Amino acid sequence: MGVEVGAQAARSRALAVLRIRSRALAVALLPAAVAVVLLVGGSTGHISGGSWPVTSWIVTVIAALVLLAAAGIALVVARARPAVSPTVPIAEASAPDLYRLVRDLADRLDVPPPSAIALTPDCDSWLEDRTHPAHGPPPPEHRDEIAGARGVGGGRARRAPAAPVLVIGSPFLWWMRVGELRAVLAPVVAGTGPSAHPDIAAARRFVRGLDAAVAVTSEPARGPLARTVLAGVGWVTRLLLRSCRGHAAEMERGVAAAAAERAQAVDYGLRIVAQEQVGLAYAGWDRLLTRVALPAWRMGRWPARLDAGVVAALTELSRRDRLAEGFASRLGERPACDLLEEPGSVDEAASLLAARLFHGGPAEPGPDWAPVDWQEYPDEVVDRTWRTEAARLHRVLDALGVRHPTDPTQPDQGGPTLARVLDHLTAPATPATDDADLSVDRREAYGASGESGTGVSLNETEAGTEAGTGTEAEAEVEVGEDGEPVLGSERTAALAAGLSAELAREEAAAPAVASGPGGGAEQPGPDWSFWDDGMLPLFPLQPPRSGRELLADHVTAMVCCAAMDTAGAAPGLDWLDGPALLVDGVRAVDLGPRVLTLVEDGDPEPLRDWLRHLGVRPEKPVRLV
Repeated sequence: MGVEVGAQAARSRALAVLRIRSRALAVALLPAAVAVVLLVGGSTGHISGGSWPVTSWIVTVIAALVLLAAAGIALVVARARPAVSPTVPIAEASAPDLYRLVRDLADRLDVPPPSAIALTPDCDSWLEDRTHPAHGPPPPEHRDEIAGARGVGGGRARRAPAAPVLVIGSPFLWWMRVGELRAVLAPVVAGTGPSAHPDIAAARRFVRGLDAAVAVTSEPARGPLARTVLAGVGWVTRLLLRSCRGHAAEMERGVAAAAAERAQAVDYGLRIVAQEQVGLAYAGWDRLLTRVALPAWRMGRWPARLDAGVVAALTELSRRDRLAEGFASRLGERPACDLLEEPGSVDEAASLLAARLFHGGPAEPGPDWAPVDWQEYPDEVVDRTWRTEAARLHRVLDALGVRHPTDPTQPDQGGPTLARVLDHLTAPATPATDDADLSVDRREAYGASGESGTGVSLNETEAGTEAGTGTEAEAEVEVGEDGEPVLGSERTAALAAGLSAELAREEAAAPAVASGPGGGAEQPGPDWSFWDDGMLPLFPLQPPRSGRELLADHVTAMVCCAAMDTAGAAPGLDWLDGPALLVDGVRAVDLGPRVLTLVEDGDPEPLRDWLRHLGVRPEKPVRLV
């Protein structure tokens, strides 16, 4: 009963959308109908004399212009390519068990099976309509749809099947068990039933065409005439889209309600348990991307087994959190990734797509964009990240004219030492002498006008603070436009600004992101042709780091380098927190607060106590990249 109610509501809303389309067509044809009546009446003598002949020609011209405009709008709507989610397509030959599971699920639900399966690097699943001719694949050598091949005609093969594509979140395949995945996909697959109704399918195509047309009319870099024409087209399509919005939303709610009601009879009890795993997988995936993958992406390396890393991260969470103790016992059951013939290559393709979406990395691996295994992560990512940031920190100190420690008892005074950083961040600034020296140093480092040697303005990276102006720099330290805690001194603020400028120069000098097809004929790869590279990254993980955050990260990196080179510490990987410093095989968890005390308060004593306890020698030079 609930299925019929939801489907009937969706159909009624779909008819409302189609009525709006019909009314728009009627409005476009109305002037032509009036012109035909006037012309026929004049030719038969029923309408003659006076101004009727002139009126007939005026109405005819208006009708021709309206028909021409309507034809142009219809052409734009028909040819505009609807947006498609970036995914990794999965051929049936590479996942026959997964296709069989989905086909059996569709049979149990008595709905048409999806036309194909694709993976997305996100914790979500949905049905996506790819029936537009622009989304049709080139003629393949073998068919990978669930329904199988229905013909071999080359001309017909380009049109996608009517059924939508099932998009599955790749973390689900690695974390969930087979039964849990089937339970989670049941309400999604059930949505193919209402989607197959002609009225609902037509209404969806109309709304998606309007949305794609609005995107076309919003594209920049066009000539004045084209912009004028597209502005009119955009106004009409936006008007139609606003008129359809409410009905389209209610139609989708009706489709979802009907699908959920139909899926009640399939693994209902297991689906309740599986929903807990959905939330857990989402938390682990978000943590893995922001804490583990992002540092590697910034270094030009992309972890090639992100989905496998989710399992390790959530297993670590179950070990730490007593509330998650029961989740680790599930690992003895068959994981859903066993439904794939080559889970490693699929994981690699999904990991590359994740780096592309969330960081804007290149489309293909290369010398500056190489994959990294989890075993190599500590040496290839953590160690390189710390030493690169420590080298950047000392370059900025050199640019600011910061001298090395003058203590004659300290050897190797000219090398990059931690003592130099500590002395600079804790040196007291006198009101007259130090401020003047600081202004001179900053002008020498970045130019008298606040410009760096490569054209990056220091003003842009200091949140509006003028270079060389002690009053405004002091205001930034005390207040801060971003609400961050105050820094320890003006020297600290200048160092943070210098790091921001140096990082901006490095990002500006980085080569442009390469665009091109990913994967290959032998293994699955993202379908790059469906979306624009200019929008990358589509989903940035974190906003740009503030000067305070940059300084704290760089000081932490310098401390870790000193600990590794002088106290025998080692880089490590924490699945939940990312890069970690291992001291005697144990993660050092109390370093961050001590660094913040130095940066924000200018107090080095907590950090010096920590260094003395571990036997770290700040006066010894460290190895940099």
